[in-house]
Amino acid sequence: MSYGYLDVRWPQLVVYGAGGFARELCWLAESCPDVGDVVAMIDDDPAQHGSVVNGIPIHGLAEARALFPIARMAIGIGTPRHREAAVARASAAGFEFATLIHPRVERSRWIEIAEGVVICAGNILTTNIRVGRHAHINLSCTVGHDVVIGDYATLAPGVNLSGRVRIGARAYIGTNASIINGEADAPLIIGEDAVVGAAACVTRDVPPGTTVVGVPARPRG
Repeated sequence: MSYGYLDVRWPQLVVYGAGGFARELCWLAESCPDVGDVVAMIDDDPAQHGSVVNGIPIHGLAEARALFPIARMAIGIGTPRHREAAVARASAAGFEFATLIHPRVERSRWIEIAEGVVICAGNILTTNIRVGRHAHINLSCTVGHDVVIGDYATLAPGVNLSGRVRIGARAYIGTNASIINGEADAPLIIGEDAVVGAAACVTRDVPPGTTVVGVPARPRG
């Protein structure tokens, strides 16, 4: 099946972003043949349009939509609130979204993964886990049983989530942070828009919008 000169037997992918994580996402896509070739990256800075990064051209959003009308979108933006805004712009432009999961991810069949999720290499997800829309799980994290990861949340590399943890929407969990397990009737909760600093150890709930650091993690002064 084709639309004019475009052959749609092989899918295409456009990556929103042109920074470090976007480049890593393009590399991840090479290991996910079902998402197809990365045909463009998007940068909101017009000064970057027409340049090439790692062999991939950079366009504006409208131009990419016009050039690649069959392509799906993946969001290569690490900051949760910026990612949410990019999703809204891309959706308004007419893009649909791909989910990227590296083949070197270990996971059970008791996992729910929503649209636009990115799960990088080396992760282990056990059982009865839900991952919300456009959440990012970066390299080499572990996610225990009965965990819920909210929409647009980010796990930076090396995060360890024990069982019965709830990560709120747009929360950011820093590199090598650890979150201990909650209880069946009282999961440990990281609130919406909260930030857990790198290498922190979280032993109690974190209120929405709060930044915690240290071992044990406490609100930043």
